Amino acid sequence: MVLLSAADLSRQFDRTPVFKNVTFDVRAGERVGLVGPNGTGKTTLMHCLIGRETPDTGTVTTPQGATVGLLEQEAQFPPGRTLMDEAKDGLAHYYALHKESEKIAHKMAEVWEGPEAEKLHRRFDAIQEELTRHDAFELDYKVDEVLGGLGFTKNQYDADLADMSGGQRSRAILARLLLSDPDVMLLDEPTNHLDVAGTEWLESYLPRVAGAMIVVSHDRYFLDNVTTRTFELLGGTLHEYKGNFSTYRAQREERLKVLERTAEKQRDTIEKAERFVAKNRYGTKSKQAQSKLKSIARLEEDRVEVPVYDESGPRMKFTAADRTGDKTLEIENLSKGFGEGPLFENVSLRVKRGDRIGVVGHNGCGKTTFLKCVVGALPPDTGTVAEGANVRVGYFDQRLESVGDNETAVDAVRPPGDHPFNPGLGRGMLAKFGVKDDMGLMKVGAMSGGEKTRVALARLATGNYNTMVLDEPTNHLDLWSRDALERALLEFGGTLLFVSHDRYFMDRIATKVLVFTPEGVKVHDGNYSDYVAFRDATQAAESAQAAAQAASQATKKAPAKPSSNGAAGEKPKKYPYKPAEQIEAEIAETEEAIESLQVELAAPEVVRDGAAAKRVRRRYDQAKSRLAQLWEHLEEVSG
Repeated sequence: MVLLSAADLSRQFDRTPVFKNVTFDVRAGERVGLVGPNGTGKTTLMHCLIGRETPDTGTVTTPQGATVGLLEQEAQFPPGRTLMDEAKDGLAHYYALHKESEKIAHKMAEVWEGPEAEKLHRRFDAIQEELTRHDAFELDYKVDEVLGGLGFTKNQYDADLADMSGGQRSRAILARLLLSDPDVMLLDEPTNHLDVAGTEWLESYLPRVAGAMIVVSHDRYFLDNVTTRTFELLGGTLHEYKGNFSTYRAQREERLKVLERTAEKQRDTIEKAERFVAKNRYGTKSKQAQSKLKSIARLEEDRVEVPVYDESGPRMKFTAADRTGDKTLEIENLSKGFGEGPLFENVSLRVKRGDRIGVVGHNGCGKTTFLKCVVGALPPDTGTVAEGANVRVGYFDQRLESVGDNETAVDAVRPPGDHPFNPGLGRGMLAKFGVKDDMGLMKVGAMSGGEKTRVALARLATGNYNTMVLDEPTNHLDLWSRDALERALLEFGGTLLFVSHDRYFMDRIATKVLVFTPEGVKVHDGNYSDYVAFRDATQAAESAQAAAQAASQATKKAPAKPSSNGAAGEKPKKYPYKPAEQIEAEIAETEEAIESLQVELAAPEVVRDGAAAKRVRRRYDQAKSRLAQLWEHLEEVSG
């Protein structure tokens, strides 16, 4: 079923086309990735789809009664509005359906026959069908699942949203949209403000949504794991591809090859016809020449245009001026907290020349604070950081405070200190990072997030640092700029210590991973995927060991087998004899265990940990199976 249809959409600003003649359908169950460099009109298109902006031409249609929801980037909350208020507002429609269903059920008990009874039954069935389609029966469980998956704990449910950080408020907005479960979901950068665990949870949640969705994201793994189709918006034109982001790139490359071959054949045909016309225009074959001219005109009208893609992005480059010694940084027993206990404690790490160490952990665990302590922007509570010989440390902060809003871009890239600075070289450096021409004279505060990020990276490059500490350097960068940054960092001859929630970036850059966990900080060799493989293998081994120990204990406690000399013709017993009272007690105990496991399944720390969720789910399924066996045993004993 088509849930969203766009026909011949066009939009322009100041007579400059943003996109033109955009046409597509999105069906139920389809998850579309909308990709393209920053500034190509992706957000504008999303706003046209929901009616926030009016297209210059074209129409957007949805079936009667279908709902469309857009992920807001910012929202104003009234004083006193809590996280739970926001979540329950998302479920308001389903709470209303539950109440209506209860009222109808009471009426159905009173009205058994006739037209009114039939009407009640039809409405009741329609409500049940809608609740089933949106998985909206256990609403409290759904609230726990979504809020926990997005990184909230239950003690935050009654917290005032006005007192929360911008990232927490953004996650609350996402939670409300997910819980409202519209027929069409428009997600503009849904992984912004999510840590890796939250992103991985969202990847597992979205494929279970029954409706349609269009997703704008610069997270390549997220697009690969979520989307089933890809729309590319580039040069004002939208092209459709089947499959996820990786499939789209492969298909587009093949499409370009086909277009190039077709265009080459067309050029050869035109050139051959033109040579014939030039040779025979006035001779005996002049009529044939005239016919060829008409053919050339038709071919020119239908000439195949091969789009030119510059996917290389900016030509970013970082140069390390001096070579360091083997030891770059020596971090010993570093601890830091802010009033409510330490964020991290006793972190020790030796960073060697050429290391590229990625730092991962859930939001709020202290990754940014750790980097600030390393570069001296914050004093640690305990511990020391020692730099090796010839080490020059450059720092990129995710809040971009290194570049002032009132500075021009050229002034902003001036390195700190009194070193001579040539504005022409500054312009050249900005150009390498995609800030070109008159953009160098723009005030930084007037720039977009992506432009401002590239100015901050260019400033870092002017310092010629041999050791760089980067806090979320891919924030605000599109896929093309991220590729360019990755190439520049791989070519960089120095040392890197960085925080990123982009797993693709982490996989491509990191040679080691520093993991912040509740149990402490640990170092793993390899990239992020190597760490995940190690973590999952360790958890699987622990689960297997626990299961083996449980089986061993059960075997030790099992009663001896009863004698097989039963009465002739007596039906063999499936279970060993137990008093009915003992079985009933075990049933009550197992039912309590099932209720406890249901609560555990909804706990945020379990919801956000895939391996832990599987372990608890396995115990839950075992308990349910055990309960069924106990009831069967009781029936057997009761005769």
